Amino acid sequence: MDDILNDDYFMKQALSEAKTAFDKGEVPIGAVIVCNRRIIARAHNLTETLNDVTAHAEMQAITAAASVLGGKYLKDCTLYVTVEPCPMCAGALAWAQISRIVYGAGDEKRGYSTVAPAILHPKTQVSFGVLAEEAQGLMKRFFAQKR
Repeated sequence: MDDILNDDYFMKQALSEAKTAFDKGEVPIGAVIVCNRRIIARAHNLTETLNDVTAHAEMQAITAAASVLGGKYLKDCTLYVTVEPCPMCAGALAWAQISRIVYGAGDEKRGYSTVAPAILHPKTQVSFGVLAEEAQGLMKRFFAQKR
């Protein structure tokens, strides 16, 4: 039997968070952090709501996951995020020593892989392109409405 708790499943959960952000007028990026095949944190962008440029989905998820785990390190955890992390978020993920990052759409202008490709912890594994079209579509719809 196929394992339903796969990258697509968890990315769909992150996309659900991104849709919540979209509905709130936030840039539609969503994230979940998984540990032992269980979601321990869910988050979406809150930069407008909190009037805080650091309130990215990843940052919110890191804080929530650390609280659940009772410590600052996210070893043996995977972050699923709809859009490639920016350098700020990638730096925080490096400090948290997250084991794996899975993202949907790349960000050619502000993504860490363009701006600071060596920023992640050396042991962090990265996968990308998971449900990328859905993530890109949500971003395009959001910015089309803003123009």
